[in-house]
Amino acid sequence: MRALAGASLIVALAFLSACQSAPSRPAPAGAGKSAALRNMEQVAIAAHRCWFAANDPAFRAYSFANELNSFSGRPRFLLVPKGNYGGRPLLVVQAEGASGRVTAFGPLMDGPQGGRISGDINRWAAGSSACSSAA
Repeated sequence: MRALAGASLIVALAFLSACQSAPSRPAPAGAGKSAALRNMEQVAIAAHRCWFAANDPAFRAYSFANELNSFSGRPRFLLVPKGNYGGRPLLVVQAEGASGRVTAFGPLMDGPQGGRISGDINRWAAGSSACSSAA
């Protein structure tokens, strides 16, 4: 009886092991990411590093709200009034489409920093990580 129970256990374990899937391999870096998400990750990292982590005085009145995990196909980040993450966005930077085209809009684009913001975003979207056009 014991031999039969042992044999049944071995058969059951063999059956269960046959149902196991092959171990998954990690996906290559960037695999499965859309061009829009790849572009926005690059732009958002540079914007955060150059504008906020560097304590740039032009951006002290704003908070950085990251929304890269958007399910709309338009990953983006926002600049909102400092500490007011639910406030009306003053700048929206987003990417979309198969090419991952990056656009920016909002009241800050019409203000004194609009030209600088546009230049920074265009430079970062083109692949540079420099904080200023002089660098």
